[in-house]
Amino acid sequence: MECTDLEGFSETARDHAMRPRNHGPMKVFDGHARITGPCGDTMEFWVGASGDTVTKASFVTDGCASSLACGSMATCLAQGMRVEDAASLGQNDILDALGGFPPEVQHCALLAANTLKAACENCMVRQKASGRQSHGAQATCDTCDDTSCSAAVHKEGESEAELEERRKLQSRLCRIRHKVVVLSGKGGVGKSTVAVNLATSLMMSGKRVGLLDIDIHGPSIPTMLGLEWETIEGSDEGLLPLEMDGMKVMSLGFFLQNPDDAVIWRGPRKMGVIKQFLQDVAWGDLDYLVIDSPPGTGDEPLSLCQLIGQLDGAVIVTTPQKVAAVDVRKSISFCRQLHLPVLGVVENMSGFACPKCGEVTQILRSGGGRRMAEDMGVPFLGSIPMDPKIAEACDDGEPFIRNYSDTPTAQALRDIIIPIAALDETGAAGDITKPIKALEEIHMRIAIPLANGKLAMHFGHCECFALVDVDPKERKILKREDIDAPPHQPGLLPPWLAERGANMIIAGGMGQRAKALFAEQGVEVVVGARADTPENLVGEYLDGTLKVGENACDH
Repeated sequence: MECTDLEGFSETARDHAMRPRNHGPMKVFDGHARITGPCGDTMEFWVGASGDTVTKASFVTDGCASSLACGSMATCLAQGMRVEDAASLGQNDILDALGGFPPEVQHCALLAANTLKAACENCMVRQKASGRQSHGAQATCDTCDDTSCSAAVHKEGESEAELEERRKLQSRLCRIRHKVVVLSGKGGVGKSTVAVNLATSLMMSGKRVGLLDIDIHGPSIPTMLGLEWETIEGSDEGLLPLEMDGMKVMSLGFFLQNPDDAVIWRGPRKMGVIKQFLQDVAWGDLDYLVIDSPPGTGDEPLSLCQLIGQLDGAVIVTTPQKVAAVDVRKSISFCRQLHLPVLGVVENMSGFACPKCGEVTQILRSGGGRRMAEDMGVPFLGSIPMDPKIAEACDDGEPFIRNYSDTPTAQALRDIIIPIAALDETGAAGDITKPIKALEEIHMRIAIPLANGKLAMHFGHCECFALVDVDPKERKILKREDIDAPPHQPGLLPPWLAERGANMIIAGGMGQRAKALFAEQGVEVVVGARADTPENLVGEYLDGTLKVGENACDH
């Protein structure tokens, strides 16, 4: 895959070629074809049908960006057509849909048309031989008999093709017991290093583990594992992830012809490839899928959360200095808006570990990760020092925790994964998880203690509370209701506010005991906010710009 910048094509071409779709083999397909063109490019198509209608078309190519665009357009045109009509699509149909193409690469459209035709013809032959006609959807997905499964029934307004698509995705995900995403609001904090060593440590403890790299523009997992020049193969079960000592690994980096190639994609295209990694990759049965996400709170982590629907939680990575911690707070706010549990914060590069004696010297100001975790009311998992051996292991393509297992830094990493490994002891994530809802279904009611119309710094002795309903998707305040605070009584406020629908608190200060009681009620707590109006504080929270300082009441 080369640089896939489609700016040179017409608006129609860009819109169609960048719609979300899957480019790879399907678990169940009805037609398949592989053709090599005169210029040496190879294209491979898979076609799935319900009755005489194409419900799914997927492809892969080792060709140039033009081949990629033509194959994408062919799959777009074929879906929803009768199989016979899809087989009759020609070179000019694809070129017309793209809105014009340079003459020297128009042969790519011919290759796509011929390969699609062969796959459709193979589909018709298979259906005729088996006498199979698909009439409606199966009762459940392929891997369970639970009639209450979300993939068992149509959603309102959902087509047969959309149901099949959702069922296929669910059939992959329900074979993975725990799904953990590694996030950071800032780049360069060592997030991928944490993801690699987290996955490796779980694998070394006997777990069945997959590692998914969804950093589309900077996939570093192949380099860290020494897999830069490996390629992905397909099978009837789907795309086969690479395996390293039993750990299954998938990254867009495996599809690049050259590690220096740039991937220039917009949001819908990125969501399409993330969906393919979840839906079309033959992950099999896993205890853990560890997902390395790019920095920030943009398309990739949002697409991941919406596609999976329920993650066990997120590990947030930061470095000690304030400039990193401020950005990483946004990742915690992101998790809260999506009801994604935060498993904990990891402070990376916390001091320098001497390669000779192992003594840790504080170069950067230490403790920023711990303070941020306490202020935001989330667990602190531990600190990892800057160790030259970590950089050496990454450059050599070897997981640090496996090759330097007897070092203090490796022990720090093992301590960090203990709460994550504990998820598997009960077979479920336990009370710390909540299902992730679609953004439009999320309801947030933020409670703010008030004194003279502004946030009261002493939470338990305020005059009243502002209850602010917000729409996190539109990032706007829906309404505000002020209610008088009840008579002061230890332990009363957490259940009292929870009964009134509050699921988040913004406060100036709060004691550790009170924060623990709110956590039991499922209410998130942010402390260290300044004395300001509820509208200003909530608006900044929704924009990810809320600034918080020290906990004004930490006891």
